[in-house]
Amino acid sequence: MRIVSLCPSLTELVFDLGLGDDLVGITRYCVHPAERVGAIESVGGTKDPEVERILELRPDLVLMNDEENRLEDAEALTAGGVRLHTSMPRTVEETAAMVRSIAAALGAEAPGEAIAGDIERRAARVREEAAGRPRVPFAYLIWKGPWMAAGEDTFASGLLEMAGGVNVLRGRTDRYPTFETEALASLRPELVLLGSEPYPFAAQDSAALARVLGLPPQRVVLADGEYLSWHGSRTPDGIDHAAQLIEAARS
Repeated sequence: MRIVSLCPSLTELVFDLGLGDDLVGITRYCVHPAERVGAIESVGGTKDPEVERILELRPDLVLMNDEENRLEDAEALTAGGVRLHTSMPRTVEETAAMVRSIAAALGAEAPGEAIAGDIERRAARVREEAAGRPRVPFAYLIWKGPWMAAGEDTFASGLLEMAGGVNVLRGRTDRYPTFETEALASLRPELVLLGSEPYPFAAQDSAALARVLGLPPQRVVLADGEYLSWHGSRTPDGIDHAAQLIEAARS
């Protein structure tokens, strides 16, 4: 099978399903597994794929994500006769279902079931551990200039809430709300997480923001954006990462 993946997490999933050799095109943002993606042709970015080149590659299936990729590109590929698999999971349950769906489309049901089952088992354990414990008000920041955070209707927020957090930006209708630091301080988060992507927050950002918000430095910490935002085979470890972040705040 000839596969093109236009989403980094789905590229990684294809490899973990054992079908990396079937990939004939990926985006320039597909960086995992690092030792293998360099051998695959880049067909542009997630928001600006080279549609004509993808059609020339004659893929049997193109994997897309409804948030990462654009509708117009999906429509252009469909018009060119390409079969698409599109997804946008917001929860771990939807992620497990997505893994099973992609695995079935690629004829890799057994490894897909192993990954999906691991997601479900770890999620059940983390929910059980969080049950009845104090919830931790948090904000998960993904950008600055302007400041931007993950709202409640996002995968990252869902992971952290499952682990026992509560998003202080609950109730906002925008999925990635912008805000001023004074407004964030007024929401009284006990934990502020700075993701490693899409904005590459660093230790100096954590220290500076802690001062602005009037929080102890250990309450403004760096988080792995790939673990908290990538859906697929990285999700089991993402579940554990979310739980570790929330537990550290409790401690």
